[in-house]
Amino acid sequence: MITTTTTTIDLPSGTIEYVAHGPEDSAHPPVVFVHGVAVDHRLWSPVAEILAESGYRCYTPTLPLGSHHIPWGPEVDRSPRGAATLVREFVAELGLSQATLVANDTGGAITQFALDADPEFVRALVFTNCDAFDLFPPQPFRLLFALLRQRMLLKPLIESMRWRALRHSPLGVGLLVTDPDPDLTRSVFEPLRTDARIRDDLIAFLGQVDPAELAAVTPRMSRVDLPVTMVWGSDDRCFTPEHGRRFAAVFPNAQFIAVPGARTFVSLDAPRAVADAVAATAARI
Repeated sequence: MITTTTTTIDLPSGTIEYVAHGPEDSAHPPVVFVHGVAVDHRLWSPVAEILAESGYRCYTPTLPLGSHHIPWGPEVDRSPRGAATLVREFVAELGLSQATLVANDTGGAITQFALDADPEFVRALVFTNCDAFDLFPPQPFRLLFALLRQRMLLKPLIESMRWRALRHSPLGVGLLVTDPDPDLTRSVFEPLRTDARIRDDLIAFLGQVDPAELAAVTPRMSRVDLPVTMVWGSDDRCFTPEHGRRFAAVFPNAQFIAVPGARTFVSLDAPRAVADAVAATAARI
């Protein structure tokens, strides 16, 4: 039976929830997962469960990016770099410096900011389809982010996501996953719909998303000399395979794996492919 625990952790830059999967006494390096905007730890559950069955200890935090339940608050840095600090604090507090870190979507940008601050805060990296260079975010989400930054528009837009047809359209998750789970897609928007403090956190974060800033950071990933694997959904129209290969070329020690039939949320479309890549990357440490 897989051991799964849900815990709250207080960090200098905020309080977050996380779920841990798998044995505490694992002989494998731990695995830490980083998601993007308006999703939570469940993005990674299928991958974490596969790895846990193989004996890996996996940590899936819910970062304060819109689907969180504990407000981040105005007293801290609610920017992509602030989120990156939160990730590094999480790794340090739990003693996970030997971890393989797995990132997706906006979480890929956050991970790059974390690596820019400390290129060796973890031991290996797996990127699934994500932001890099000035693609932060890609269309149509650049337009959507601009709308969501408007306080008067955010709540009505989120209220509209109660309609399944809109949630699963290109302005929702239609471009991101091949077969959306209606219950999951509805529930990830609930914190934004019901809590003004969560909406305030998202507005603050999106207000500091700057493509030019990431465009300056991504080339500096050339100094990250860790085992890196790109596990890229080939059917993604937001983060294309060409974008992924260009991103992979920045790192001195990167491999690229194309996953046919998968989109941005490759962890939901093809969890076995991601789990296999994580295990293979961890073996390169």
